Amino acid sequence: MHAGERIGNVLWQLGARGCRSPPVPHSMADMVAHSRTSRGTHPDRLFPADPGVRALARRLHATVRDQPIISPHGHVDARLLADNEPFPDPVSLLITPDHYVTRLLHAHRVPLDALGVGRQFLDEAEARAIWRIVCDHWWVFLGTPVRYWLESELSEIFDVAELPGRGRPDEIYDRIAACLRQPDYLPRRLYERFGIDVLATTDDPCDDLSAHRQLRSDQAWRGRVVPTFRPDRYLEPAQPQWNRDVERLAAVTGVDTGDYAGYVTALEERRRYFVSHGATASDHSHEDVRADPLAPAEASRIYRDARAGTVSEAAATAFRRHMLFEMARMSTQDGLTMMLHPAIRRNHHPPTAVAFGADTGHDIPLRVEFTDALRSLLENFGTHPKLNLVLFTADETAFSREIAPLAGFYPTVFAGAPWWFLDAPDAIGRFHRAVTETAGFGKLAGFVDDTRAFCSVPARHDMARRLDASRLAELVARHQLSEDEAVSTLQGLVREQPRRVFKL
Repeated sequence: MHAGERIGNVLWQLGARGCRSPPVPHSMADMVAHSRTSRGTHPDRLFPADPGVRALARRLHATVRDQPIISPHGHVDARLLADNEPFPDPVSLLITPDHYVTRLLHAHRVPLDALGVGRQFLDEAEARAIWRIVCDHWWVFLGTPVRYWLESELSEIFDVAELPGRGRPDEIYDRIAACLRQPDYLPRRLYERFGIDVLATTDDPCDDLSAHRQLRSDQAWRGRVVPTFRPDRYLEPAQPQWNRDVERLAAVTGVDTGDYAGYVTALEERRRYFVSHGATASDHSHEDVRADPLAPAEASRIYRDARAGTVSEAAATAFRRHMLFEMARMSTQDGLTMMLHPAIRRNHHPPTAVAFGADTGHDIPLRVEFTDALRSLLENFGTHPKLNLVLFTADETAFSREIAPLAGFYPTVFAGAPWWFLDAPDAIGRFHRAVTETAGFGKLAGFVDDTRAFCSVPARHDMARRLDASRLAELVARHQLSEDEAVSTLQGLVREQPRRVFKL
C-alpha cells in the first residue's frame, strides 16, 4: 500500500468513526435536513466553517433545496428517457459514463479497459470487478467534487448506508442492483424523483431528434427535454471528416451544399428544425472564441478549397472563426441562446482516443482570450435584443479580467458557471468573487451540470445551491446584503435566471 492510499484509508476511517460529529439540530428544518442526509452525507457539507455564517447559509439553502432542477446544458441522451428501460447494472449507470470518475482512476494507473470504458455491455462478473476496483480506490476521490457527487448519489438515491472504502463492495453493489430492478428506478421515475423541470441535451445538427419527438408525443410523459444545436464538426474544414459531414448535411436537408451559399442555407435549415423540436440554445466548443467575419467572396473561396481538399490550416481556421460569427448572426434571427465553451484540447492522448473514443477523460484546458476575440461579434450584435451569449471558460484567469467586464457592459453577455475542471467547490467560490463584484449576480447564467452521468444531476445542482447560499451568507454576514435580498438573489440563480438566459 503506497502513501496516498494509506492517507486515504486513515482519513476515511476517521470520518467513519464519527470524528466529525454532526451538530445537534436546532430547528424542525434542521432535523428534516439531518434525517435526509445522516446515512452518508453531512447536512452542513460545503457550508462555511464559521458557525454564524453557516447558520445563515443553512437558512438560505433551505429556501431553494427542493426547488425544481433546471438543467440548460448537459449530455444525458434523450433516448434514455424515451425508451425508459431499466439500467443494466450499477457500473453502467454510475461509473463508465462518468469520465470524471474514470479519469482519476486512470491517473492512479487503473487502465481504462479495466473500467469498462468504451464498452456498451458488461456482464455481471465484469461489472462487479469494476465496482470492486472503484471501492478499493475510493481514497483517490478524497477532496474532489467527484467524491461529493458519488456519496450523494449512493446515499440519497440508493439509500446506501455504508459508503465505499469500507471493505464490502459486493454488498453495496447488490443493494444498488436490487434497486435498479424496481419501477421507481426506471429513468422517467428518477427524472421525477430528482425534481427535474427541464433537461437540455446536446445534439448533432443532423440528428433526426426522434427521441425528442417520441417524448413530446407521449401523453403519459410530463417532463420536458429539449435539444441543443451543437455544430462544431460542421464548422471545422481542417478536420478529416468535414467533407463527409457536409455531404450528410446536404442529404438530411435536401439542400445542395456544393457551394458556400447552400452550406449556410443548410445550417440555417437545421437550426429551424431544432427550434421546431423545442431547442432554445446552440453550443460551440472550439479552441478559441475568435469570431472574425470574412468578406463573402473570401468565405466562398475558402469553402471551395475545403470541398476540394486543398484548404490550408490557416484558411480553415479563418473559415471556422467566420462561421462562429455567422452562428451569432443566425441567433439574432432564430433566437437560440449561444453558448461558448472554448479552449479545450480535445483527445490530448491520441492512443486513448483511438482505443476508447472521444469524451473519455483526456480533454485538457488551454489558455483563452475573449476581449479582442469577440470584439467583431459584439460590435455587430452585442446590443441585439434577440441574442443571449453565455461565456464559459476553463481558464479562470479570464473570469475577472475579461468575462466579468464584458458581462458588465454588454446586455447580451452572461457569465457561464464554472465547468469541466472548475466545477468544484473552491473554484466556484473564486468564480463568484471574481465575477459578481464587477458584473453583479444578475449577469450570471445559473448553474449547468454538463454531465452524461444521469444520477449525478441532482447532486451537482445541490452542490451549486449550497455554494451559492454560502457566498450570499458571507455577504449578509458582512452587511453587504440583507437576508431578504440574499434569498431573492439565490432564488433567482436557481429559477429565474436560467429560464431567462436560456429562454426556457
